[in-house]
Amino acid sequence: MSLPHAILTALLEKPSSGLELTRRFDKSIGYFWSATHQQIYRELGKLEQAGHIRALPSETPTRGQKKEYEVLPAGRAELSEWVGRTEDPKPLRSSLLLRMRAAAVVGGAGLRDELERHLALHRQQLDEYLEIERRDFPQERRAAEPDRLRHLVLRGGIDLERFWVEWLTHALSELQR
Repeated sequence: MSLPHAILTALLEKPSSGLELTRRFDKSIGYFWSATHQQIYRELGKLEQAGHIRALPSETPTRGQKKEYEVLPAGRAELSEWVGRTEDPKPLRSSLLLRMRAAAVVGGAGLRDELERHLALHRQQLDEYLEIERRDFPQERRAAEPDRLRHLVLRGGIDLERFWVEWLTHALSELQR
């Protein structure tokens, strides 16, 4: 997955300024694909140069006014083509798992506290996802394909958080023995 494709997706959902995109990333796409404000602005420039998006004309042009962007047909075509590509899963990269492996060699001072901290964070994230599901995806809203797909993305996040909660609980139990 790439940031340009995440931006095209967000702009197709709703034309937005860079600042609005950053805020929207924090509330949705950012749960599984994060980006800084600077990265978003850099990619907006590249997408505009490539002819995938354009800044909407402003009624009263003033210097420093925020630009709102929309996706052009070339951007929609690029996103559609990207959706249809095949891509192998990427290997998991986890500094926590690497630190546990290192602790097997040099000792695990502080490891238990870190596992407990991670467990609390994953429980908190799981609660947040479950609240989003309850609020935004009642059963009747899951009829249309776009909402089913959005819900499936959320379910992926819920299932990943449940995995981490279960795994961390097990790891802490093993360390207790």
